[in-house]
Amino acid sequence: MSGEYTYAAAGVDIDAGERAVTLMRAAVEKTNRPEVVGGLGGFAGLFALDTAKYRKPLLASSTDGVGTKIALARALDRHDTVGIDLVAMVVDDLVACGAEPLFLQDYVACGRVVPERIAAIVTGIATGCTQAGAALVGGETAEHGDLMDADEYDLAATAVGVVEADSVLGPERVRDGDVVIAMASSGFHSNGYSLVRRVVDRAGLDLTATPAGLTRPLGDELLEPTRIYALDCLALVEALGVETVHAYAHITGGGLAGNTTRVVPAGLEAVLDRSTWALPPAVRLLEEHGVPRTESERAFNCGVGMVAAVSPGDADRAVALLTERGVPAWVAGTVGAAGSPGAAGSARLVGSYR
Repeated sequence: MSGEYTYAAAGVDIDAGERAVTLMRAAVEKTNRPEVVGGLGGFAGLFALDTAKYRKPLLASSTDGVGTKIALARALDRHDTVGIDLVAMVVDDLVACGAEPLFLQDYVACGRVVPERIAAIVTGIATGCTQAGAALVGGETAEHGDLMDADEYDLAATAVGVVEADSVLGPERVRDGDVVIAMASSGFHSNGYSLVRRVVDRAGLDLTATPAGLTRPLGDELLEPTRIYALDCLALVEALGVETVHAYAHITGGGLAGNTTRVVPAGLEAVLDRSTWALPPAVRLLEEHGVPRTESERAFNCGVGMVAAVSPGDADRAVALLTERGVPAWVAGTVGAAGSPGAAGSARLVGSYR
């Protein structure tokens, strides 16, 4: 035998993993809710659901990742915001059905554990959890040197929430005459980045430069973390009730029309007026470099990260409440009868952007 075999020599540094946990511990503990049992380091995360608080609770769950936005984070060597993106992708899916996010667990796979980088990623996750009111009850950092390059990593998370059985939001509540409220996105969020990166590479765009029409370097624009709407959407339901707030659609892959369609019942159509908002300058930049408008509207959110279908009489109150909470919102369209009776629910965009 020529020498001894060690785990570290095989590509897994246990000491680095333990240091990463030490660096992230304080940030993770700040996300704790009163229901969290135990602390960081157990084999499972424990959460004491207060069943007396609910009449007929349903647990909701969502799993997602960040996708190729991580490649930009690596290119710019900035890793403190992709964790916020990760949380947003799962908690804003939960709140679409009216569920309050309770807790989240993350999974970080990497080629090599760099404690400071892992701590930055997980601190971002903790920041996102705080914004969503969810506890980060555990996770896993896995070092896979045989599968990934040393500086590669990927993220995934699962979140669990709760909603009363008779308060679930969705297409079953949407009615003819409902008003569609749009909530502004903070940027591209976490979708369409394979296309974004292709354009940046092919057009030779400098991530450190500020293109015409933008107010900051392109890299800053593209790494802007996803807006987390969870607490704002829950506050809207709390204030107006499910008799008024009928559905939310989280605008992710598939674009505004594609995701709004998911909450429109058969026989109805949501018509969204582009003239009620301005197309973001960063989207226009990509279009100037070859992305067709039809593709932009399928791949990107185009400035709208979440929509709500609400009763027409309370649309102004809904907009005012969201605006007061710091979420730019406006009436973007209406729900009406589809052209063909009995047709599947649909959504379409009309008009021209401001």
